[in-house]
Amino acid sequence: MNETPLLERARRFLSALRHCQKLNIQVHSVDAEGIVLRLPYSSSIVGNPQTGAIHGGAITTLMDTALGMATLCSLPEFEVCPTLDLRIDYMSPGVADQDVYGHAHCYRVSRDVIFIRGTAFQDDPEQPIAQVVGTYMRLGKDIKGGINFARKLKGETQ
Repeated sequence: MNETPLLERARRFLSALRHCQKLNIQVHSVDAEGIVLRLPYSSSIVGNPQTGAIHGGAITTLMDTALGMATLCSLPEFEVCPTLDLRIDYMSPGVADQDVYGHAHCYRVSRDVIFIRGTAFQDDPEQPIAQVVGTYMRLGKDIKGGINFARKLKGETQ
């Protein structure tokens, strides 16, 4: 895979999120149209031990992260954009032994709010396990979060 500046920025952003590291969420693909993250299947994301179905909290984390990171694809410079509202419609359970992919894209960018939608799916994007819509607040490019977060985004060591 070619390492583009957008892909590099997305990977740095994801590496600054400890909960995503714990879940082993990875950037699958990213371009100006949107982002796809991958949540590898593991025993740590199982919600139903009898069936191996994936816990809804793991899907929520994947999708909130994917939607939040979709802002990287739409804004010329990085901005901290916290979640204002997130709605997830679960359509079917995440089945055992299959990775989950979270696709997200911005469909409207205003001065203060970014509107994003996406889907979570396993083997077929046309058969989503969840549909997601969210709004994210634009705080501006001068706000960088905590000092360690800002350093990680810049690729600096601590």
